[in-house]
Amino acid sequence: MQFIDKVKIKVKAGNGGDGIVAFKREKYNPLGGPSGGDGGKGGSIIFKADSNKSTLLDLKYSKMIKAENGDNGKTNNMYGESKPDVIVRVPVGTIVKDLKNGNVIADLIENDMEEVICLGGEGGKGNRHFATARNAAPEFSKLGMPGEEKEIEVELKLLADVGLVGFPSVGKSTLLSVVSAAKPEIADYPFTTLKPQLGMVKVGNDSFVMADLPGLIEGASQGKGLGIEFLKHIERCRIILHILDMGGEQRDPLEDYEIINKELKEYPGNLDKRPQIVIANKMDLDNASNNLERFKKKYPDVPIYETTTIINEGLEPVLYKIKDMLKDLPIFPLYETGKEDKKVVYTYEKPVEYTVHNEGNGIFRIEGEKIERLIDNTNLKDEDQVLRLSRTLTKMNIDDALREKGCKNGDRVFIKDFGFDFIDGDEEDEF
Repeated sequence: MQFIDKVKIKVKAGNGGDGIVAFKREKYNPLGGPSGGDGGKGGSIIFKADSNKSTLLDLKYSKMIKAENGDNGKTNNMYGESKPDVIVRVPVGTIVKDLKNGNVIADLIENDMEEVICLGGEGGKGNRHFATARNAAPEFSKLGMPGEEKEIEVELKLLADVGLVGFPSVGKSTLLSVVSAAKPEIADYPFTTLKPQLGMVKVGNDSFVMADLPGLIEGASQGKGLGIEFLKHIERCRIILHILDMGGEQRDPLEDYEIINKELKEYPGNLDKRPQIVIANKMDLDNASNNLERFKKKYPDVPIYETTTIINEGLEPVLYKIKDMLKDLPIFPLYETGKEDKKVVYTYEKPVEYTVHNEGNGIFRIEGEKIERLIDNTNLKDEDQVLRLSRTLTKMNIDDALREKGCKNGDRVFIKDFGFDFIDGDEEDEF
């Protein structure tokens, strides 16, 4: 299976159905009144973590994921049908970012964990909701709200307990194949591992997930070799298993140890703060004993385990050490929430309902979540609803705000795509 760990796609939730204008017309009920039903809710886009998924391949060729729009309301106070949510299954460890602002929308770190990525629009209200003593037969209803639409980046950062690090050909793939049922490619040339491999390791009555990741080289944190493609997958690992080729036939294991730790430190993910277990592998080779003695002399405080992974020698103490450490280690956070707690004094501030922008040449634009929602929820082809909108905007002091920004008679004002000429007079004349 092709391993895909990053995709960009568009997602669009369904719009809410429109409420309708209707009246009961029954022979024996002449005063039946308004009976316009509400529109149904549009479907939302929901991402769900699935432990049976291991790649984002399903999303690779999807340009857009779209949910259905809710149905319009019906007569006799009947609701329009709400549409089902679209569930997108992704691997555990998937992060979803909004490309517009870079915010993380979802970090799916547990199986079956769900996050709403785009919320479906609410259905509009039918005219039955607007009947009052003064207006027993309202001839207007509300439009359904638009569903959210976003362009997102979906990225997989593997959720493994233990990550194997080390230069190419130090024995990472061999170790994983020996301690688990995983079958990574093994060969005597560098970069045989081109994509992450996961294996379930059982130790006594416990088990944990180990990841064999593509080999590091010097400069990986700046993108050299497989660079960032490797390092991003170790961000979630709770323990780093650092493997050294102690035989040192082609490289100096002490130099390798320093280079790898330097790359972990320079990568912006606090990787150097992970607990680390060091393995002296290939201890059956001629130079291994001398190199191990040099290592212990230079790093006397670093515990190191002697192994020969190809014959499964020396691995049992390592696995039990990992098992014991994992009992007390939480999942490492990807995002720091702050260095220290600070005392916060909360004061009430009236939220800003809208802002007015002078775009020059007699063009003004009004922006704000509440006011844009009013436009979305108003049928601009209905004169009664436009007048109702006009009165609402006047109560929000739109006129004064426009004047403060220099808006004059005849200037053009826009709220989203809705435009009108500003007339500095009575509220009936402004639209």
